[in-house]
Amino acid sequence: MKTIPPAYADFFQRYDAYILASHKEPDGDSISSTLALGSWLNRMGKKTILLSAGPFKRPEIQEYEPLFIPNISATAVPENTAVVILDCSGIERIGDAAQGLEIFPMAVIDHHATNEHSGDLAYVDGSVPATTVLVQNIIETFGNSLSRDEAEMLLFGLCTDTGFFRHLDERSAETFAFASRLIAAGANPKSVFAHMNGGKSWGSRILISRILSRMRPYYDGKLIVSWESKEDTDEYGLEGRDSDSLYQLIQSIRGVEAIVIVRQETEDRCSVGFRSLNKIDVSIVAASFGGGGHRQASGLSIEGKIEDLIPRFIEAFKPQFQN
Repeated sequence: MKTIPPAYADFFQRYDAYILASHKEPDGDSISSTLALGSWLNRMGKKTILLSAGPFKRPEIQEYEPLFIPNISATAVPENTAVVILDCSGIERIGDAAQGLEIFPMAVIDHHATNEHSGDLAYVDGSVPATTVLVQNIIETFGNSLSRDEAEMLLFGLCTDTGFFRHLDERSAETFAFASRLIAAGANPKSVFAHMNGGKSWGSRILISRILSRMRPYYDGKLIVSWESKEDTDEYGLEGRDSDSLYQLIQSIRGVEAIVIVRQETEDRCSVGFRSLNKIDVSIVAASFGGGGHRQASGLSIEGKIEDLIPRFIEAFKPQFQN
């Protein structure tokens, strides 16, 4: 793990308030990183403003939506304020919430390999599996013990980004050491698992079955592609989506190395999820269409229709499957 930039010691002392922002369409890691860092700053006597453009699509994070505002025009910002961008490969990924942030001093904390931020206030490390690990390292390095609430939130974020550790390999001893300290601070793995996987709707199971029924194999079954129509979303709502369970089911198919799920969000725009097991780097494919993420989990939002986009994604995987 990379060491924390020395400038962070002064950065987290100098300002009276901090705007904490992460990527649009937040996930467990981005929300947990933001909330845990905010809690720590509050304990240091700092004011925090939590910012997210949303939407909070994932059922496991919807309860946190009331804690966030969509843009800084919705609140009074103190004069001596700085911004921290978390779990975000670029400020453009913040969406509409980014408006007005450019005037503030800014630090970046992120674990995405596609993040190109550099400088004294860029704490970017693509070797760790979640931004929560970097936030935990900041809190611990600066000599503070974790509160129980912070430990629970950090473990939740770590587990959501690692698929409850199933994406980790033999190089992950340090990550498990971080998790062990969270548990020692009061985080409950059993509760985290229930939070991630419990309370799913009946409609979410039906939607998964529809997407599974549309699967098509490519490259001798190594790539699986499926889709969700706008009509599906209209019928079951965003809360009907359970991407993690869907990806788990598809990844369990013998021979599958990569997955693409395309969702028609509007008449002319799709969101796309990419997943892989070991050999395929889906971040390369996502980046080629303007998206970003990790080697094994990436995504993007793109103009177009499902039937036009799917052939382009299949073609983009060709170099990796032909090697």
